[in-house]
Amino acid sequence: MTLHIRLATNSDERLWNEYVNAHPRATPYHRFGWLKSVEQAYQHKNIAAIALNDTQIVGVLPCIQMQRPLLRPSFCALPYCDLGYGLGDDSATVDLLIQFAKQQLLAINGQTFEFRDFIDEPMSDSQMEGQKVRMLLPLPENSEALLSGFKSKLRSQIRKSEKNGLHYKIYKNGQGLDDFYQIFAINMRKLGSPVHSKDWFKHLLNNYHGNCVLSVVYFEDTPVGAGITLSNNQSTAIPWASTVAEYNKLAPNMLLYWSLLKEACDNKMCTFDFGRSTFGEGTYRFKAQWGAEPQLLNWYDAAKQSQQDFEMLSNNERESAPKGRLRPLVESIWAKLPLSVTTSVGPRIRKHISL
Repeated sequence: MTLHIRLATNSDERLWNEYVNAHPRATPYHRFGWLKSVEQAYQHKNIAAIALNDTQIVGVLPCIQMQRPLLRPSFCALPYCDLGYGLGDDSATVDLLIQFAKQQLLAINGQTFEFRDFIDEPMSDSQMEGQKVRMLLPLPENSEALLSGFKSKLRSQIRKSEKNGLHYKIYKNGQGLDDFYQIFAINMRKLGSPVHSKDWFKHLLNNYHGNCVLSVVYFEDTPVGAGITLSNNQSTAIPWASTVAEYNKLAPNMLLYWSLLKEACDNKMCTFDFGRSTFGEGTYRFKAQWGAEPQLLNWYDAAKQSQQDFEMLSNNERESAPKGRLRPLVESIWAKLPLSVTTSVGPRIRKHISL
């Protein structure tokens, strides 16, 4: 048999997802739906690679070509999420997929190849201090076992949110998006950050079908918290969660995360990925209280074969971003703009920010 590597097409979706679903190192972001959603919502080109022995898939590398105004093109595996590395039957196949992608980048005079992986080996606290980690929680056989395993303080915080009059609703098949986006857009404006387009979430919910869950927390009929989880095989990740600040005293965040953890557990998921945090900081501590453990992220420029933190170091993605004292000022101004402006202008900026 001869190994053949080529660009993936939409006709590969079923076989691609079957391979990803069976691979032990796969994440929900590896599913073909992420690639399709990026293309459909933001018109970035899908340049994912697929490795085959005859007609059998033996490796995949999800990847997107980012085309920023006035800049050379770059590759990202993957944009808008924490992870997007190659999967293969063996490491040699993954290396060949990366080499193939680098050749594609060279052919279009591209500059960087943002590669988002993680380190499997255990790390000490001193090694992770100040670094970006993802927070992983192994899930028991059902939500009753999960709840009973929490510390009493955490269980009381969940009960407190319910006593405060909050309730939640789980949505599937694309429902609940309006309530989610209202909360998400308000929160992004408050943070001074350009918001994703609503179309991005529409495409994502559609392309992930039954592998996507949306939860909304309500106070009476008012949505005050919302989050989305994506799943693959027995792994669930939460890319987005937001609450309305005015209602935070009622603890909507606690009920929101519990609702999504319960849903994942009762659907026989084995792992819950709380997403990216800086080791030791506020969001890290929030996730750690649920029992999640850190795993060091390994982001680097595969085109240069050198590790690079794309959040901390200057690179082409940040060339047009405000620096130094200007950036907090811009964020402050953005937070004061009307919501209609930020939801209209924000996605045009957000599409070019790969984080």
